Amino acid sequence: MSRVAKNPIQIPAGVQVSSNEGVVSVKGAKSTLTLPLPKGIAIDVKDGAVTLTPESLIVSKAKSGTVRAIISNMVVGVTKGYEIKLQLVGVGYRAAMKGKVLDLQAGFSHPCNIEVPAGVSVETPVPTEIIIKGADKHVVGQLAAVIRAKRPPEPYKGKGVRYSTEKVVLKEAKKK
Repeated sequence: MSRVAKNPIQIPAGVQVSSNEGVVSVKGAKSTLTLPLPKGIAIDVKDGAVTLTPESLIVSKAKSGTVRAIISNMVVGVTKGYEIKLQLVGVGYRAAMKGKVLDLQAGFSHPCNIEVPAGVSVETPVPTEIIIKGADKHVVGQLAAVIRAKRPPEPYKGKGVRYSTEKVVLKEAKKK
């Protein structure tokens, strides 16, 4: 069994974790998240902690650590939430929210319109900064990756969309 899966998940006050018919639901102040459990993994909720018990199959033992990490992320998501900041670096690079669509001007001849999924909020306090917030870590990270993939930072001038914590190592230009 995975060493990660052996650790119980502590449930903070104000969070309810329930399991029925192979589906785990975590309900908190910010949101409610659900996860279908893979076959061979049972969940036990008691005394303010969640424990996982896999069957004797090697596959279910291997998946138990991943499922434990996902449930732990769900508990953090419904209490604190997740936030990713993106920066746009380059002349004329800007972003603006238009309803549920992010309008991204990233040096193309056309604007890139990105649909914002449900349960995620996107803010643009400054035209060169995008803040993505939500309860589901996977959805927030995936949206940030989709936005960054439109124009990743290039290695010579550093122009593009980057994470706020990302360090872009610039290459030296060719010399004559």
